[in-house]
Amino acid sequence: MNLKPLCVCGVFYAALVNLPAAATEFSAERIKTHTAILSSDEFEGRSPGTPGEDKTVAYLVEEFQKGGLAPGNPDGTYVQDVPLVGITSQTTVRFTSAAGPRELTPVTEVSALSRRNVPEIAVADTEVVFVGYGVVAPEYGWDDYKDVDVRGKTVLMLINDPPVTLADDPTRLDDKIFGGRAMTYYGRWTYKYEIASEKGAAACLIIHETGPAGYPFAVVGSTAGREAFDLRTPDGNAGRVPFEGWITRDVGSGLIAAGGHDFATLKQAAARRDFRPVSLDLRADFAATNTFRDVASRNVIARLPGRDSAVAAEHIIHTAHWDHLGRDERLEGDQIYNGALDNASGTAVLIELARAYAALPAEVRPRRSVLFLAVTAEERGLLGARHYAENPLYPLTQTLANLNMDCAQVFGPSRDLEVVGYGASTIEDLARTLLERDGRVLTPDTRPEVGSYYRSDHFEFAKQGVPAFYAKRGVEIIGRPEGYGRAINDEYTSRHYHKVSDEIGDDWDFTGAALDAQLYFELGRTIADGDTWPEWKPGNEFKARRDAMLARP
Repeated sequence: MNLKPLCVCGVFYAALVNLPAAATEFSAERIKTHTAILSSDEFEGRSPGTPGEDKTVAYLVEEFQKGGLAPGNPDGTYVQDVPLVGITSQTTVRFTSAAGPRELTPVTEVSALSRRNVPEIAVADTEVVFVGYGVVAPEYGWDDYKDVDVRGKTVLMLINDPPVTLADDPTRLDDKIFGGRAMTYYGRWTYKYEIASEKGAAACLIIHETGPAGYPFAVVGSTAGREAFDLRTPDGNAGRVPFEGWITRDVGSGLIAAGGHDFATLKQAAARRDFRPVSLDLRADFAATNTFRDVASRNVIARLPGRDSAVAAEHIIHTAHWDHLGRDERLEGDQIYNGALDNASGTAVLIELARAYAALPAEVRPRRSVLFLAVTAEERGLLGARHYAENPLYPLTQTLANLNMDCAQVFGPSRDLEVVGYGASTIEDLARTLLERDGRVLTPDTRPEVGSYYRSDHFEFAKQGVPAFYAKRGVEIIGRPEGYGRAINDEYTSRHYHKVSDEIGDDWDFTGAALDAQLYFELGRTIADGDTWPEWKPGNEFKARRDAMLARP
């Protein structure tokens, strides 16, 4: 391979020599400018169904047009309609024990709602059952419900997977059960609501713990009483558990104590396969008044047609979510969740990637077509990505890969790049080769236990079988002391993640975002030009779905 040096922030990296300068020079300044515009107060936090969505969609369409990208929707537009329903649920949660009733305080103690599309709903005097981690996993011989009937009852459960240790070393997790340190989908909160719905529970409350969740309770608490979103369904979510939500660890521990048991003892028991649900000496009441509105949200999509007519109908998809949490008028002072890092920065990189691809001369454009998909409602449950994956504009049988970006590297260029879902597909092998060529390294996610693989848009493509790649910011920041990258990431998570303070900082350095954009560009272009398709690795949970998809006539 012929290489030439590319200088980023004083450090030389390799770039493909046969690419024009316009394509290989990724501009940190342009990425910063796009990030600043999208995260400005003018865009009102980019919540779906608000004027902020209209401004965001218009901006993205304009930038794709300026970059020379074709409309991504076969109908000739740059948008895909995503029908959502907005739900504002004013919910009360009350528990009664021998000591008397206790109504939980929204925001600080509980965040709960009903997603059923009815104006009023209530369940009263329900039995409360602690169901451990709320997991039914036949492949591991695991059933937290056993034969206990929880229909019409309130279930309390812990966040994440059961932490199963090795029989001969209780200090180490068994990586053959629930992925060891790495969270499986069984640990994801969406799964826990799904299984509670399947079991016919009246309510499902997850006991939050900051370490396992990966973020403080304020992240979920701040959503209490605010508008939530869901994809519009024919049955109005009639099959969903009537009430769902989170409570703090202190509240959960206190309720379990009021119900005659010890939190630590039950938590320890829940990590064993022989755990059985525990009925607490508690009763629970829930009531909600819901208001609804139909929200015609939009994914924004642009396309670069492939140069080779034999394979131009095949695609790779670059994704980033354009949305954030909007405005909360209940707050004093700053009310706008600007979402600069999450994910104005990733959307800005998507714009820069599209510009770089479109700047390629026709004779060196990718053989296959490339889609640039900015999805809506990621913060509300990956809804825009789910809608595309379930209603693709181009067949998933002809989609080679999804390359997803969520929160760009804004703390300076890093030597490393963390892959989420390490060992999943051959895409990461290619990414590793490209990085090593440039003197960089691909490393496993340093916090697989928080389940990042299930928390961004690539997951919806993976569920459908499409090999997906998602990398997080590296922590070995070039020119900074050891530990700097980890410390600044941790500070962002604790102080700014899903808070109104997620705004561009004076110390943000977008050269790292530009460097990672180059990796994504070369990764996408190599896949689009390749003779073989990316594959899930043996043993991956999504491999069977892909194999079945491609085996269909």
